[in-house]
Amino acid sequence: MSITRVAGLKVGHFTHPQRATGCTVVLCEAGAVAGVDVRGAAPGTRECELLAPSNTVQQVHAIVLSGGSAFGLDAASGVMRWLDERGHGLAVGTARVPIVPAAVLFDLWVGDGRIRPDAAAGYAACEAASTATSDQGNVGAGSGATVGKLFGPQWAMKGGIGTASVTVHGITVGALVAVNAVGDVRDPASGRLLAGARSPQGGLRDTLAALQAGEWPTALLAGANTTIGVVATDAVMSKVQMQRIATMAHDGLARTIAPVHTGFDGDVMFSLATGAAGKTVEPSVLGSLAAEVTAQAVLNAIRAATGLPGLPAHQDLP
Repeated sequence: MSITRVAGLKVGHFTHPQRATGCTVVLCEAGAVAGVDVRGAAPGTRECELLAPSNTVQQVHAIVLSGGSAFGLDAASGVMRWLDERGHGLAVGTARVPIVPAAVLFDLWVGDGRIRPDAAAGYAACEAASTATSDQGNVGAGSGATVGKLFGPQWAMKGGIGTASVTVHGITVGALVAVNAVGDVRDPASGRLLAGARSPQGGLRDTLAALQAGEWPTALLAGANTTIGVVATDAVMSKVQMQRIATMAHDGLARTIAPVHTGFDGDVMFSLATGAAGKTVEPSVLGSLAAEVTAQAVLNAIRAATGLPGLPAHQDLP
């Protein structure tokens, strides 16, 4: 189950061959109604203000998720160029301007931080985009993603990118999430920790339990984390409604990541509605489904991730 089951969307990844970093694009070339909700206190974003319901632009043509911290915002320029070459964008007089919001996560400490996604990476992600089931784990924006860093990166584990979707009454809701949280990831169905801060004694530390026991971190770097993602539907929705969907999607992060929305994360969720199903749905129902597929995408990202030197993955746990 993938976000690409939402009619009108394509997903493409660029994974850097020299370092664990990359970018991911969700293409909606014909345009999609969009919203955004920024909950983390240290975000890195582009073109988010225009998504406010009171502002003029009604549709976007792609969403970019990227590694590389603020440097990675350059990937959106390559996506704009790809769309422009094909005549996609907002008609402004005789010109067409592609609308490409973006959000980034911090992965500069994983390998050589001088290597970051750039405009060429964004263009390559568009070239790779398709309606096929999206890859998960150590690809695209999830390449250098890590989790469990509240007690320092030396205790972290590998994060990644994941996707999920559900179809009900002919309407599909999907999510794509790059998980790079300061917190741990837990399966809400079983209560089991899947990945997070490791203990010096071996195994997982359980960050929230450690905090309650009085084990507090001593040195944290603001913005050195961040979970970013997109929820999408083929239902017919308004811009105001999609703003609410983006807000409700964050519930999926809160169910699976703890702590979340901290001063050390720049958590951002975008929302897209292509309208391709030709059906409407109560926004609260759609938002509930969006939260559920967001939670599942987080879990899928962690389960699909593979370890890097010094960064074990969920798959490596006994």
